[in-house]
Amino acid sequence: MQMFAGEMNTQTTGGLSAEMKTYYGMELLENARPQLVHNQFAATKGLPVGGGKTVEWRKFGAFDKALTPLTEGVTPDGSGISVSYITKELAQYGDYTTVSDMLDLTAIDDVVLEITDRHGANMGLTLDTVTRNEIQQGEQVIYAPRKDGNSSTEVVHRYALDGQCKMTSELVAKAATQLKKMNAPTFDGKYVCIIHPSVAFDLRQDEAWIAAHQYAAATELFSGEIGELHGVRFIENVFAPVLGVAGESAEGDDEYVNKSRSRTYATYFFGKDSFGIIDPEGGALEMIVHDKGEIGGPLNQFSTIGYKFETNGATILYPERLLRVMSCSSFSASDETN
Repeated sequence: MQMFAGEMNTQTTGGLSAEMKTYYGMELLENARPQLVHNQFAATKGLPVGGGKTVEWRKFGAFDKALTPLTEGVTPDGSGISVSYITKELAQYGDYTTVSDMLDLTAIDDVVLEITDRHGANMGLTLDTVTRNEIQQGEQVIYAPRKDGNSSTEVVHRYALDGQCKMTSELVAKAATQLKKMNAPTFDGKYVCIIHPSVAFDLRQDEAWIAAHQYAAATELFSGEIGELHGVRFIENVFAPVLGVAGESAEGDDEYVNKSRSRTYATYFFGKDSFGIIDPEGGALEMIVHDKGEIGGPLNQFSTIGYKFETNGATILYPERLLRVMSCSSFSASDETN
């Protein structure tokens, strides 16, 4: 997990040796890394130690085409560069587990390891969900049309989606085309999509689908990559948003509300550097172990194992490089919201 590489700090006053402190710290990181599905595509910005809780991103505008011919011996005026700023404030997250005095930290490495492994996975999910929730605020949205045989009906609101509004090859091509028209840069020539397994199931039925194993030998795969279609590489993630009923629709139409009882899914398509995260350089992550002799109360009845970290400060940098396709799937009636 590059964000925390070299920044692991373990606090303890108990019976864990220095070697075990390092070992458990690395276990925490290793179990967090596979969960960072969204963060692997984020632009990163450093935050120096003592740099405060707020980070500032600078966005540089593009130059206009230089279509005016130069005049011999005359220095042109040149072009200025437009700069805009985005600020983001960091927050802190963490969790811990209490271990009873029936277990002694100096003799139950397997228990400490099990707890550490689960906290690591939970930390990764927390960190990645913070990023997911941020990019969900993007305003570019495409709604899957309602397909009935050869006919297609446009949908303009999430509450109007139903079981006939599924992800298709045509929608993928439309999303990729929209990103191209916005001049969104690619990841080595391809755009990226994060997709829920239920939505991926529908898309995989398309004859144009290329499974990842068919090109894995020639291309380094992203974590969770399952395939490619229309110049888009797909990353499957069970925590891609599954949405339920959020209340009555803006239209106030009972028909919309009834149809929205089926789960809807947000599938993200994006280009390079569309969103960013902060990479704190110091104190990013602490694993904290307190033994029963320190905090176990009057009778030394419990120890604690936990962690805390600075959030990644995820923020959308270029809204035009990010869009989501809202659809239903073959599993809309059974999937749980997340």
